This record gives sequence, C-alpha cells and structure tokens, in this order.
Amino acid sequence: MGAVTVDGGKGTVELAEGVLHLIWKPGTVLEAEDVRAAIATVNEIAEGVEYPMLIDITNTQSVTRQAKAMFSTKCAASRIALLGSNPVSRVIANFAMARRTRPCPTRFFASREEAMTWFVQPPFS
Repeated sequence: MGAVTVDGGKGTVELAEGVLHLIWKPGTVLEAEDVRAAIATVNEIAEGVEYPMLIDITNTQSVTRQAKAMFSTKCAASRIALLGSNPVSRVIANFAMARRTRPCPTRFFASREEAMTWFVQPPFS
C-alpha cells in the first residue's frame, strides 16, 4: 500500500517494511483535528496491529495547544520516533515527550538511521 493522505491534507501515512511513517508537510501548523485525523489514518492502516512509528516533524511550523493535548492519545504505535533536525522540531518533540502519559515509548532523533535502529532494540532501552 502506498502513502495515504491524512484528512485535511497536511500529512501522509504509509506502512513500509514494518514501520508506520507519518510525514507532515512543510510549513504545517498542526491543529487538534490534524492529529486526530492522523491517529485515525494510522489505526486504519495498521488494522489492529501495533507497529513502530516514525513521525517526521522536521518541517512542521508549529503545534497548537489543542493539538499538543492530543499527543497522549493511544494509537497503533508500539514506539514513536520523532524525527527532526531544527530547533522548532526539537521544541515540539520536547513538549510531546514531557507529557506524563505518553501512549508508548517515545524519543527524538535527528537521524533516521538512529531511529530505525532504536525500533529493533529490546523494550525499555
């Protein structure tokens, strides 16, 4: 299956080689409905199975307060790697990881390769 556009058109989700890939379009301002739509798309593609998920937030412009509240919502992800390479993505990732109730292990990576390596490590590493 190829990439599926998230309702609202701000991102795409794809399941490739056992990893869910959520990629937000450059300049995206994430709102609660965007996050809700992405979660629904992820769950639909996963069909009841949990997969590691790589979320590319490199070019995300900002996240609204309402969208940030959605970060604790459980979806079909067994682990979440937030991928970014600039200060804005680092701020977004830090906020997401600071939530007390993360839905699964979540880490920030500046390298896609490091994120993919983390996915195959034993739990709790």
